[in-house]
Amino acid sequence: MPFLPRARPFDLLRARHGARYNWIVLFIVGLGTVAGVLCTSSFNVAVPALTRHFGLGQDQVQWTMTGFMAAMTVAMLPTAWLIDRFGLRTVFLLALAVLTAASVAGFFAPGFTLVVAARVLQGMAAGVLQPLGVLALMRLFPAETRGRAAGILTVSIAFTPAVAPALAGLLLDRFGWQAIFLLGVPFGIVASAAALWLLPAPRQIVRRRFDWAGLGWLTVATLALIEGVASLHHSGLRSPWTWGQAVLALVATALFVRHAARTAEPLIHLGLFGERTFAMGTLVSFSYGFGLYASTYLVPVFLQNALSFGAGSAGMALMPAGIALILTLPVAGRLADRFAPKWVTLAGLAAFGLSFVLFGLEAGHIGYTGIIVATVVGRIGLGLILPALNLATLHHLEPHQLGQSSVVISYARQLGGVMGVAIVAVFVEWRERIHGSTPPGIFDAYAQSFLLLAGVFALAIVAAARMRSARA
Repeated sequence: MPFLPRARPFDLLRARHGARYNWIVLFIVGLGTVAGVLCTSSFNVAVPALTRHFGLGQDQVQWTMTGFMAAMTVAMLPTAWLIDRFGLRTVFLLALAVLTAASVAGFFAPGFTLVVAARVLQGMAAGVLQPLGVLALMRLFPAETRGRAAGILTVSIAFTPAVAPALAGLLLDRFGWQAIFLLGVPFGIVASAAALWLLPAPRQIVRRRFDWAGLGWLTVATLALIEGVASLHHSGLRSPWTWGQAVLALVATALFVRHAARTAEPLIHLGLFGERTFAMGTLVSFSYGFGLYASTYLVPVFLQNALSFGAGSAGMALMPAGIALILTLPVAGRLADRFAPKWVTLAGLAAFGLSFVLFGLEAGHIGYTGIIVATVVGRIGLGLILPALNLATLHHLEPHQLGQSSVVISYARQLGGVMGVAIVAVFVEWRERIHGSTPPGIFDAYAQSFLLLAGVFALAIVAAARMRSARA
């Protein structure tokens, strides 16, 4: 791009900075990803303030979250083509520029419509940034050190959602909800400055036509699926609108498959799914995203609504689990180097699923210690999964397949997360209507919800067991 400083070749930068250069690139890309993750996880605390400021209902204000998540999910899809066409450096810088500009625009937005527009732009930029860390990891690091690199990369990304709500709350109390828009800006600016000087020029530019038709069909399918799940809240399971969205998602998916099979350069090559390990890994990523995002929603709500914890007490109860996650990640990265990533992933899925079983069996009489034990076990499992799952899914692929495959597993995880939160929320409401919203009925409702998540992880374990085992 002519307005960017001239990029230096990879070999020149590698010669100048030595063996640590791969780690420098990973750090820069990870820092940019943190900027996007901060936008993802910080805005929930602003919903009540936005409701009061604009005089809107919560169903309308939720568009700040729904619009962001939908834009983020869809924007992941063209990332592989963008990297092939313009190079990682240019795509990274442009995504950060859009993220920063949208954040500043949201800060100054005078009306709610512009707030939603700024959130959608933030989501698009964050969606492009999301797969870049995995792609850099797989292309830069040899097999024997990928696990350690993945562990270090995911420490910051996993830590960010834990601290973002607290930071956002402080900004909101002191400066108002507008300040939350700026939370990721410092990270984006630092990452952009470092990328200008230290990210290399692309070794090869691949010029191929972009699959607009494929993007169109997948976008329609994604948005219809998200709206169909969201409509379970506002319209119900038996609503014609809900079923219409489900049918539209199925038809659009079928048309994408038909299109991809007939196109020389589709947005996603269907041949990737002919490889059993990748197909099973994608299913595991979807299930893992479903369980992770759903549990992030369900556990705090359970502590406050069923066990009558205050917000502060609930936060303190979950803090040991966050510490356990941070301590587990570097160890899990080394385990993924020493053992086959498949088995590390299976151990993590089993531990994460076990935490839901503990909550499900003990929901009616779980104490403070039991909560800490169950959440710590779950976060240890999450720490094992994060570095190993991508390695287990992608280790056997050729370098030219890494772009699309990284996007697919990120897309599957994100889509699973969106569906997980919506489905679990509806499931809890349904079970509360049957059992009651006061003890002991409410405990039964949440117990069954936790066991639902345990079932999702059981299916993920079955899928992961069918992946081919190979050393990292």
